[in-house]
Amino acid sequence: MNKLNVSSRAKILSLLVEGTSINAVCRLTGASKNTVLKLLADIGEACAAYQDRVMRKLECKKIQCDEIWAFVGMKEKNVPASLKGTLGYGDVYTWTAIDADTKLIPCWHIGTRHQDSARAFISDLAPRLARRVQLTTDGHKAYLNAVDEAFGGEIDYAMLVKLYGPAHGNQQERKYSPGECCGAIKGPVCGAPNDADISTSYVERANLTMRMHMRRFTRLTNGFSKKLENHMHAVSLHFMFYNFCKIHKTLRVTPAMEAKLDDHVWTMEEVVMMADTLG
Repeated sequence: MNKLNVSSRAKILSLLVEGTSINAVCRLTGASKNTVLKLLADIGEACAAYQDRVMRKLECKKIQCDEIWAFVGMKEKNVPASLKGTLGYGDVYTWTAIDADTKLIPCWHIGTRHQDSARAFISDLAPRLARRVQLTTDGHKAYLNAVDEAFGGEIDYAMLVKLYGPAHGNQQERKYSPGECCGAIKGPVCGAPNDADISTSYVERANLTMRMHMRRFTRLTNGFSKKLENHMHAVSLHFMFYNFCKIHKTLRVTPAMEAKLDDHVWTMEEVVMMADTLG
């Protein structure tokens, strides 16, 4: 099979990271679906490997963590009994961490919302940090043991629990609209977290960015992931784009530049060439 040139591959990737579905990319570029999926897999693996290597000794001070829901193959309620509890069928959660200052996303984990995924995620985050940090998560109890095991008390950790009232509007509107946030409870867990820095606002905003830039995370469409592997590749590509290619509107540079991991804005052509080098 002939390999697409760098420019053609960069065009396909540019469409993918802007929220275009696989089928729409095929129509816009003339590439076959197999070609687009193979490219996504190759680039996704390279992006994951590259970021795993460079996201080390990070001088972060304030980290926020959260989990974002999606599903693969089918909604959880439609998963057959023989596949219940099998990762890759039904609910899938992406655990993310963000540096509140540089907006860098140093790591992520795709799994369930259970304790084992929390441990895998936090144990991956801890060795990437060069110093003691302040960590804020939501009130999900799975974080408690995971943070204690990974950091051993060498962290300033707090939980932020948001309180929601009933959603307004008729029954159909309430189905898709969250309840109004009517307050929040800040709870120090370990160390001495600064009360003013106990927040999950940045990581929640990053979740919105994920939904805007990946068709697989868009609600009420048929663009959801059909295979877990493709879901993981899409997430890896997105974070490469977010960290190295997309200029943050507030920072006026990319998160990687703000974190001193790179000195310029990457193009999609550079992402393709990086993948070729690692391949």
